[in-house]
Amino acid sequence: MIFIALGTQKFQLNRLLLEVDNLIEEGIIEEPVFAQRGYSTYVPRNFETDSLMSQKKFDRLVNECDMLITHCGVGTILIGVNLKKHIIVYPRLAKYGEHVDDHQLDIAKAFEMKKYVLCCYENDDLLEIIKKSKNYHYEEYVSHQKQIFNIIKDFLEDK
Repeated sequence: MIFIALGTQKFQLNRLLLEVDNLIEEGIIEEPVFAQRGYSTYVPRNFETDSLMSQKKFDRLVNECDMLITHCGVGTILIGVNLKKHIIVYPRLAKYGEHVDDHQLDIAKAFEMKKYVLCCYENDDLLEIIKKSKNYHYEEYVSHQKQIFNIIKDFLEDK
């Protein structure tokens, strides 16, 4: 199953929903798709969606999916990375009214450079990236949170 997660901020990402809807309608995507569409105004005809959902349902869908397609929400990306999901990041763009600026491009590129995700930028072919993701070798994410916590703790204890 493909799970599309578009976050809870008041920005739409109709472009992605429409593209996936068309790929399903053309018979190109045959596996089940479910989307948490957030504040997107486009309601797909060919797959199920919720605008917003409980954390419990979100967690269940992320756990059950084979592939996670998401806007560039760092929290959602890290959840998918930690669960070792095939992740495609689809950054929101300001020129389409999807965000106030293009900071999501920078975040997406940073995750992609480390090979944690694949990205679908404006002129990329989503279908080709979906195919690529199925055999792509994603690098394992290593958190440095504990190391940073210990540095701060040691610093505070020395004062």
